[in-house]
Amino acid sequence: MEFLDSTFFGLSLWLYLALFVAAFIAGVIDAIAGGGGLITVPVLLAAGLSPAQALATNKLQGCAGTLSASYHFIKKKQVKLSEMWLSILLTGIGAVVGTLLVSYLDSGLLLKAVPIILIGVAIFFYFLPKVQPYIASKFSLTQSQFALLIGGSVGFYDGLIGPGTGAFFSTAYLCFMGYSIVSATAHTKILNATSNLASLIIFTFSGHIVWALGIVMGVGQWFGAQLGSRLVITKGAALIRPMVIIMCLAISVKLLLDN
Repeated sequence: MEFLDSTFFGLSLWLYLALFVAAFIAGVIDAIAGGGGLITVPVLLAAGLSPAQALATNKLQGCAGTLSASYHFIKKKQVKLSEMWLSILLTGIGAVVGTLLVSYLDSGLLLKAVPIILIGVAIFFYFLPKVQPYIASKFSLTQSQFALLIGGSVGFYDGLIGPGTGAFFSTAYLCFMGYSIVSATAHTKILNATSNLASLIIFTFSGHIVWALGIVMGVGQWFGAQLGSRLVITKGAALIRPMVIIMCLAISVKLLLDN
């Protein structure tokens, strides 16, 4: 596989700049609420990539964003990796298995259910201050239980399908671990980065990644995620809650229209 393939030379400098800007904006949004792929995948398709190339290249540039946000949250001591090692491991394994099974499993039925689930997540975030303390007190999990029940299953979902993964992780942290919305978002980015990297490893062997384009967009995602992760810490729930609600509904509408 050549590092600079024909796609690199077939696109204008202005188009690369536009893709960089789109990735930056997606990085900001994704670090706060997830769903950055709603921006980057259509942009990649509009640039002339095939669906397979767009999805694979999006995974590459998306990894840059989740790693960037994760780095910032770790640096600001919002997460302790020593407490997350089992969740990270099982999320990675789940994502690898899900990615490997993409071409063997019929995900159509699950795709039809995802919009309904995401609308439920949006409603949960709308009433978050009232319902989260009650749910967390009734259904609390240990770190190991969370890793087994949530890490592996959501990681598998991300590898198999993907839309709404961040919202599912955040909701699980809020409901079952009793975390604050900022802490839940920070921990979510670590597991999001894990599942993205695991899937990217599999996509690397598919031959569909347009490397030069993915790297250019990855730089945009990195800087966008740096800004987004800073906003998460400084603005907190006042920014995260409405953004999560908007992105859950946007993903739901996109999935309903596509299916």
